[in-house]
Amino acid sequence: MQLSKDLANEWLRGHSHGFMATQHPELGIDVGPTVYAVVGNHVGSPVDLVKPKSSTRLQRERNLEHDPRATLAIERWDRDDWSKLWWVRARLRWLGHGPHDTTDALADRLAELFVQYRDQPFATVHVFEIVAITGWAASDPSDA
Repeated sequence: MQLSKDLANEWLRGHSHGFMATQHPELGIDVGPTVYAVVGNHVGSPVDLVKPKSSTRLQRERNLEHDPRATLAIERWDRDDWSKLWWVRARLRWLGHGPHDTTDALADRLAELFVQYRDQPFATVHVFEIVAITGWAASDPSDA
């Protein structure tokens, strides 16, 4: 069943990990896992200095410079009980290189959500505006 926009927003805010899709200029859709935070109508996805990476300039950023559209998807999956399945998809627009009005608030929220981010070890926080949101659940969410 289709989720209301309000419920889809609530579930997006209640989670902090999902998969973000961007558009690679030559290879097409490029999907990768991400942690995120939501403040107001904005999503922040950090590039942290905690985990090893070859560069803090991720392919995701290069993709966004080519096309600022992105999609963030989250889900609940239960292999044994499909009545518990649900997903939320947020269509996003990258606001470009920051900082932006919400950058600090998003960094603060990430620090609240993840102990690894308490000292805000970010190379950057990519800021996105939520332009559309939708969701689906296998059963009536009010029954949960």
